[in-house]
Amino acid sequence: MKNVEIAMEGTILTIKVDVSKEFGPSASGKTTIIVSTEGNVTIPGREEKVGLNVYRKK
Repeated sequence: MKNVEIAMEGTILTIKVDVSKEFGPSASGKTTIIVSTEGNVTIPGREEKVGLNVYRKK
């Protein structure tokens, strides 16, 4: 995962992202990647999964 923290507190899922960071262009080159879980990841201690991408247009 790039630039993302996932945590469970009871039944609340918290996702933290630093939107000031960038990880370069997307594969198409049309956007700049800010956050990616790089596919679906399992939530710690749970069965559920999360997939997250945050990006901005160039």
